[in-house]
Amino acid sequence: MSLLKRLSRQNPPPPLSLATTLLTRCLSSASASPSGSKLHDHYCFKPPHSLSPSPENPNSSSKPKKKQKPQYRPPSSLDRTGLKPIRTSLPFDFRYSYTESSPIVRPIGLREPKYSPFGPGRVDREWTGVCAPAVDPKVRSVDGLEDTNLEEERRKKRERILGKPLTAAERIILVQKCQRNKTKRQINLGRDGLTHNMLNDIHNHWKHAEAVRVKCLGVPTVDMRNVCNQLEDKTFGKIIHRHGGTLVVYRGRNYNPKKRPVIPLMLWRPHEPVYPRLIKTTIEGLSIEETKEMRKRGLAVPALTKLAKNGYYGSLLPMVRDAFLSCELVRIDCQGLERSDYKKIGCKLRDLVPCIPVTFEKEQVVVWRGKDYKPQNNGYLITDRESFDDFNNDLNFDEEGLDSSDDNRS
Repeated sequence: MSLLKRLSRQNPPPPLSLATTLLTRCLSSASASPSGSKLHDHYCFKPPHSLSPSPENPNSSSKPKKKQKPQYRPPSSLDRTGLKPIRTSLPFDFRYSYTESSPIVRPIGLREPKYSPFGPGRVDREWTGVCAPAVDPKVRSVDGLEDTNLEEERRKKRERILGKPLTAAERIILVQKCQRNKTKRQINLGRDGLTHNMLNDIHNHWKHAEAVRVKCLGVPTVDMRNVCNQLEDKTFGKIIHRHGGTLVVYRGRNYNPKKRPVIPLMLWRPHEPVYPRLIKTTIEGLSIEETKEMRKRGLAVPALTKLAKNGYYGSLLPMVRDAFLSCELVRIDCQGLERSDYKKIGCKLRDLVPCIPVTFEKEQVVVWRGKDYKPQNNGYLITDRESFDDFNNDLNFDEEGLDSSDDNRS
């Protein structure tokens, strides 16, 4: 007994090694069976996939990768892949501004390459740097028959849309519906004049009303006759009322909003081309010394009027004509206006009065009547009104903004 006790004390059986041996035997017996448990052998029970010790597909060692979504790409208005260019039947040249640009005056250069402001491949017209002509300039004939056909097509289309003229009662009702206390719908015509995208705005307003109010301010109001003519010509509508710079444009009896013309929008404003200088070193017919002396006298002359920024300048033209009856130099104070604005004013005065611009220094417009000045008595203001009003239907309205008795003052 003593010998056995000594041996047991020297080599005691390790409990951990015994537990490890038993666990190894259990696992080896479990792995011998195909399912890892006796339930499969006796009851043909198949454990769920979540409890299965081995995957169903032994060939796939890892989980299948998810299909990656394509990276988000924001929509671009310049992406025209697979789209046909827009085709429009409007019979006039597309310009950024129809009142502040003239097809008669040709530029001497361009400030940028001939990028179309409509975007690449969006319109089936070629951009020449100034406009997008309705007829390809490369195939235009010399005798100009295409221009005559376009004018005739434009006139017939406008007459077909307008239909019978409005009566006096219908005109009064439409004008009253367009007043400020009746509707807030208004289109603002600013320093850029009648722009191309403004045509689309007018047709959008004509979806909901027969007439729309147009508020004109800034440089274009110097020549309101041009504004009225361009509005009627490009929209195929008719101006039925004017009070100062506020116009009411009627869409016509036969206008159908679902058949409105296709007007492609300009995505950005093109740079203005380079035109000849308005102020030359010497005035024609004068020497250098006489030109310098005239500029000094012009800046010292009392100002005829001071123009407010973004104001209404409809009375400027008759004021300059009347001033030329008593003095040869006229100065107009343009402090606060943009330099491009009072340059455009000087250009309009040169063509409409007519007169000769002397200087634009110190934010002043100085014009000279010339040596052979003859006052014009062509009834400019009366013909301006006759272009869109009917004297037989002319009535005085009582509401504010409806008094048409002083329309011919602008």
